[in-house]
Amino acid sequence: MNAEVESVLRLLLAAALGAAIGYQRERAGKPAGLRTHALICTGSALFTLASIYGFGGITDPSRVAAGIVTGIGFLGAGAILRREERIVVGLTTAAAIWTVAAIGLAVGTGLYLLSLVTTLVVLIVLMLPRVIH
Repeated sequence: MNAEVESVLRLLLAAALGAAIGYQRERAGKPAGLRTHALICTGSALFTLASIYGFGGITDPSRVAAGIVTGIGFLGAGAILRREERIVVGLTTAAAIWTVAAIGLAVGTGLYLLSLVTTLVVLIVLMLPRVIH
């Protein structure tokens, strides 16, 4: 398969996996929903693909991965809010954002099964409290 066509398919897969998690978050009434998660996952995949294929092999792709982890940490931190003295909200949203970025990175490198399984695990974890209550 043509490398560019495969890259497009990777981006579409990343968007779909991020959207699946974002859809769950949106249904749960959280502020970061389908669009946010889909964009984060797709962006992470694109950064990864660009680092692997865009520089002609003259750079270390793992440096971009490290940048994604750091950058997404700042985005996730913005999702965490403190209400009143002892109540903190947004931790699960921040964790979902962080994990969706990791899924996008994995899709970008071609780790499809790992990405799919991680998405399923995340969805199970996010829905678990709803089942228990």
